[in-house]
Parts: sequence; C-alpha cells; structure tokens
Amino acid sequence: MGREAGVSHAAPTHHFGDLTGLVSELAAIGFRRFNTAMANACASGAPPMQRMQARVRAYFAYAQAHPGMYGLMFRTERLDYSRPSLHEAAEASFGGLAGAIMANRQEQITDGALTLDQAAAIVRAWPLVHGFTMLTLDGRLKDVLRRSPPGTSVEGLLEAMMKATVYKPVAQ
Repeated sequence: MGREAGVSHAAPTHHFGDLTGLVSELAAIGFRRFNTAMANACASGAPPMQRMQARVRAYFAYAQAHPGMYGLMFRTERLDYSRPSLHEAAEASFGGLAGAIMANRQEQITDGALTLDQAAAIVRAWPLVHGFTMLTLDGRLKDVLRRSPPGTSVEGLLEAMMKATVYKPVAQ
C-alpha cells in the first residue's frame, strides 16, 4: 500500500495505526465532503422546507456520485468513531440532519439534547432517506420505477416519498 502511494511501506501503519484507522480516516474525508455537498445545496435565504428538500437531494446525489465512499462511511463495523476526525465529521453530519428537520418543524435543539418528539422526527427521516439511497444503489427500486407512471425518475420518486412523509410540519 505504501509503495503505491509513493511512501515507505511502514508510513501508513505509522500514520493510521491499522486498517481500521485508515478506513476511519477515509470515512472522515467522505463525511466532510458529504456535509459540504449538503450545506452547499441549501440556499441560506430559502424557507426551511426548501432547504430540507435541497439537503435530501444533495444527500442522495452524493451517494449516487460516490457509492464506494458512501458505503464506506456507513460500514460501522470497520470504523473507529473514537478517532477525533471521524467523530467530528459524523457529528457534523448528524447536526446538519437534525438542524434541517428542526428548522422545518420550527423548533430549536436546546444544549444538544433532543425531546422525544424531536428524536422521533430524526429517526423517522434518516432511515427513509438512507434506506431509499441504499435501495437505489443496490438496484432494488427498478421494479417499483417500472411500475410507476411513465417518466418517473428515481429522484422524482424520492421527492414524492419525502413529501408524503417528512416535509409536513408538525401541527403546533
């Protein structure tokens, strides 16, 4: 591995410790790029629902463009979240997700603590987007798309799914 990178054979081990360290650092890079893509997709002046929609589209687009990296980022059995770079990048990703959902609900997260309803909203949204993304990457939605109205794209299906489940603000 070191020779291919143009460094000594021992350099990767010295820097990363082991394979878990290496893949954890790669995942941290992936999370930072993932977070940047989602943040860049959200126009600061847009209403919360539009920012959340843009974030969901960017989430899906990043995974489509970088399926190997996306898969690595969520292979938790191979990652060491105690490594500061990975922990910080993953926390930033969660913070962006939580912030977008709470903005759509017109709520604030206080001192990093979630109410049960806030936690439920996050846990309802995240698996929808992540699961849809994984099903798409695995080619499992082809039959659903084939049965959908003519011209339905995977992005259109994602948008319809999210509108039906996540974008509706909670009644106050």
